[in-house]
Parts: sequence; structure tokens; C-alpha cells
Amino acid sequence: MRHLWIDASAGVAGDMLLGALLDAGASLDVVQRAVDAVVAGSVSVETHQVTRAGMRATKADVVMRVDDPPHRDWRTIARMVAEADLDERVRGDVLRVFGSLADAEGQAHGIPPVDVHFHEVGALDSIADVVGVCAAVADLGVDSVSVGEVSVGSGTVRMAHGRIAVPGPAVVELSRGWRVRAGGEGELTTPTGMALVTTLGESCEDLPSMSLEGSGTGAGTRDVAGRPNITRVFLGERADAAATAANEGTPAIVIEANVDDLDPRLWPGVLAALMAAGAQDAWLVPILMKKGRPAHTLHVLCSPDAAPRLRDVVYAQTSTIGVRQAATTKFMLPRTWVDVQVDGHAVPVKVSHDGGAITQVTPEFDAVADLARTSGLPQVRVLAAVAAAAAGAGLVPGSPVPEADEAAGRASGRASSA
Repeated sequence: MRHLWIDASAGVAGDMLLGALLDAGASLDVVQRAVDAVVAGSVSVETHQVTRAGMRATKADVVMRVDDPPHRDWRTIARMVAEADLDERVRGDVLRVFGSLADAEGQAHGIPPVDVHFHEVGALDSIADVVGVCAAVADLGVDSVSVGEVSVGSGTVRMAHGRIAVPGPAVVELSRGWRVRAGGEGELTTPTGMALVTTLGESCEDLPSMSLEGSGTGAGTRDVAGRPNITRVFLGERADAAATAANEGTPAIVIEANVDDLDPRLWPGVLAALMAAGAQDAWLVPILMKKGRPAHTLHVLCSPDAAPRLRDVVYAQTSTIGVRQAATTKFMLPRTWVDVQVDGHAVPVKVSHDGGAITQVTPEFDAVADLARTSGLPQVRVLAAVAAAAAGAGLVPGSPVPEADEAAGRASGRASSA
């Protein structure tokens, strides 16, 4: 379970968060492809290194390639995203972010969200920021997100409707239930930035105890003396995640639907789409329905926040017109990943344990299949070679759980699949 914590103590905007995620290792090519899927040929995302109050950061710039209309309404943006060739998880997150913005703008102006006409946040650069951030989060393999206290700023700022007090009404609406402070003069957090962190974030908390895997720093446009104008992100495994999952369990949702009229050749794609959209698991159970009809029950296991978008995937990918949903609790043994070397190729192996001894050692089968294709060897022989390499590194059931550095060193020995 990979956790993302966002440090917005100096403020946050769409381009700042995008720069931080790219600095943390998200692929610029993946981000550009996602943006092109929504606004093809209109903008390009570029990065360069800058300093802000003496601190190094990555600046993400959205460069315009076409003239941009003054505003777009919520219906237009929703249609653009719905018709785009996007990963379903990314599409769902983008629609949720813009939906939050529409709700906030509607509350601020006293109109229904569907009638909202975006000005600043409907421009091409803001659309690219939202799509880019959602694509970057997915590319980094993030499973959960939390955010620290957000600095929103003070004073006044000029917007499309004139000069308004900071924080603006949309930021105020989006801040409900979140810890905020002024943090400095000027607009430190934009509506787009606030919508991203409060929609993608599941909780507002100080930096949680975590095994840090990476970090990134994104820069704002201004370089303010004495206050780095940056947003930071931290990536890693929460220290409490494994213990909570093993001892107390984690809240989860099971979505089910009985389907008797779907071409069976479509089911593998349905399951793949659900996993890509953030399902923790998805499977089929053959059943016999009324009137003796053979059918399947589709089951989807997910976190509570992912349930709405996964229901949408079920409706879009299958012929069902209704689903059941029930709350459940998921218990998991702690696990870690160790790369073992087979013919010079790193193959990840999942090591599950009970806190003291290893219980299961499972090679990642997609990596085994990839190595079999590139080497021309049967999958069964590659699988045996990976198992031998893991055993040679001491990764066998009943053995003590090795420290990460120790496991990596012991697993670096060479095993042959020949």
C-alpha cells in the first residue's frame, strides 16, 4: 500500500502539485499522453529546475499551443473528459475534482453546479494541471493520500469577477472540514489546488509515520524572499498500515452484480478495467439465476472512497442496470517486495509474514511472464528459477523476516533459468 502525503504548508496550486509529483518520479510522458487525450495538441507540459528562497524545486509549465476561449462550463469539461481515452482511474479522479470545483463554485455564486461556467479553472492550463496531477498519482502507484494543514493566504487578489478577498469563496467552500491557516500574504492556494488535495486526499493530518521511498518538490511561479513558494510530496508505506490491516482490519466495500446477458469474451476486459480504476480485487462466480439461466456474479472489492467510480465502471463496462453494495472489513498479513535476480533480470517477489516469520513467498507473475517472453523460455521454468533465487536468498516460509537492506543484498545473487 503506497501512501502519498502532501505538504501544503506553503500553499498549493495545480502546477505546484504537478511539479512535485513529477519531481518524485512520475513520468512526464504519461502525464503528457493523458493531457493530450483530453485537449489534444492544445498544450505541452514542460519542466525545469528552479530555486525558491534558496530551495531546489521542479517547475511544471503548461505551454499553450492554441488560442484558449475565455471559459468553459461544467457540461463541456465533463464531456471532454468522458470522451477522452483515459485510464478509468484517472478519468474518475478528474471528474471528481472538477465535480468538487463545480459544487464549490455553485455554492459561492448561488447557482446549481451544472450551470457553473468556469473561468480561471476552465482554462486549458488548469485542465492540464488537473488531468496531469491525476495521471501522475496513478503512475506513481499511489493507494492512499493524506494532506497536511493548508496555507491559503491573505489579502486580496484580482479574479475574473474583480478583486476579491483571499481566500476566495471557492477555496473557502472546498476547505470545509480541513485544517487551514493564512500562512502568508497573497493567494497561496488556488481553487484548483484546493480541489485536488481535498478530493484526492482522504484525510487531513500531520506527516504520518512512514517508510519513506521518495519525495518531490514543486515550485510556484513567484520566488518570495524568506518563504519558499513550494509544495512537497512524500511517498512511502505507512508504518501503521500493515499493523492495522493485520490486527484491526481496514474498512472496505464489496460491490456485486448478477449478469446473465454479457458476451463472456468481454469479462477479462471488465476485470482489467476495474483493477485499473482502483479496485483491490475483482472476480466472477458462476451462478444459476431464475428460470434456470446461467450467469455470473461480478464481485469488486475496494476502499470506500473508490466505490462511486467503480460503480460507474461496472455500469459502463457491463450490461447490468443495478448493483449491490455492502461494507466489510479487510484483514491482510504484512507484506513487502524483494527483487531477486534471474539471468540478470530483476523479478519482484512478494514476501508475506506474520510480523516475525515469513508465511508466503510469491513471485509477481506478470514479471515472470515478461521474462519468459524476452528469454523464449517456458513460464514454468522461469517460475522455478525465480523460486530457486528466492530460496537461495533465504526467502522461504518459516524463516525470519529479513530487514529490507539485508534482503536486497541476499537476493542480489544470480540464478539461472536455463
